[in-house]
Amino acid sequence: MRVGCVKEIKNNEFRVGMTPDNVKSYKASGHEVYIEKNAGAGSGFSDDEYISAGAKILDTAKEVWDTAEMMIKVKEPLKEEYPLFHEGLILYTYLHLAADKPQTDALLAGRVKGVAYETLMERNGGLPLLAPMSQIAGRLSVQEGAKYLEKIFGGSGILLAGVPGTPKANVVILGGGSVGTNACKIAVGMGANVTILDVNLERLSYLDDIFGARIQTLASTDANIEKCVKEADLVIGCVLIPGKAAPKIFKKKYLKEMKPGSVFVDVAVDQGGCGETTRVTYHDDPIFIEDGIVHYCVGNMPGAVPRTSTIALTNATLSYGLKIADKGLEQACRDNDVLYSAINTYDGKLTCKNVADSFGCYEYVDIKSVF
Repeated sequence: MRVGCVKEIKNNEFRVGMTPDNVKSYKASGHEVYIEKNAGAGSGFSDDEYISAGAKILDTAKEVWDTAEMMIKVKEPLKEEYPLFHEGLILYTYLHLAADKPQTDALLAGRVKGVAYETLMERNGGLPLLAPMSQIAGRLSVQEGAKYLEKIFGGSGILLAGVPGTPKANVVILGGGSVGTNACKIAVGMGANVTILDVNLERLSYLDDIFGARIQTLASTDANIEKCVKEADLVIGCVLIPGKAAPKIFKKKYLKEMKPGSVFVDVAVDQGGCGETTRVTYHDDPIFIEDGIVHYCVGNMPGAVPRTSTIALTNATLSYGLKIADKGLEQACRDNDVLYSAINTYDGKLTCKNVADSFGCYEYVDIKSVF
């Protein structure tokens, strides 16, 4: 198969879909690999490294899109890339369609086989291609939140850990999944007072076993969320429903009840955000202030640490990508039915139920009935 990888064009996105080591793996399986010039530069991988691994370097993204049967990316394609779609193309990347109707329409119109990292679900319910970025985003959320609590950014001027004789910051984490757990690790490690809320009581029991008396666990109800955020210095939104728009559990009315200069970090922004006041921001202008509360809503948080993020992501995506390239998408799915869960669009059909439910205007087609 002809496998391609282009430079990401999203604002301040420096990750890349393939490393030179990945190229070696695809070449060893007999595939041709085409890389756009300087695609890996932001993550510290030179064209010479890709060439040494066996890739062919092409000057433009269009050349790669036109050549590839399977395109491996990191972020969802932007509108500038929609005209480069071609029928039958396998697009293997994060798609986050539930928050992006124009992209959904473009993939359907282009009859692209959209294979989304974020919806691939293993039999145990795990999301192996989302997990590494969830881990990084969770850890970054506390790091970024701590920074924007500084007075010069509009924050309240409180240090998360405090010092002897001063109060520690109160960190409230909405969601106890992978993102929330990793946020909790960093917040606890920095010495903050941490409260974590989740709808799953078994998950809260697990977190209580891990962190013990260092955290407070609470059931995620509207009443508990409202009580917690009133005293919070930093709120981190970590809610996820795979493939579906995030529920708006952080209400606009809470802002007037919170302490001025508190910070809200919405890690769920890729799926539309879990805050009613959320709007997408970028690394070069990451915050806005509404009702005195600093909002950090960067849609590609792990892009701030591209070297770590690229290696972590490709460690996870490589094995599934090789299965698709070796056998073709259809046979790969027949041999490993886990892969069906990753297919969001196929031959002009929308094949992810959660995406269809999020919009309510598309006909959902079960992918297993298609091939």
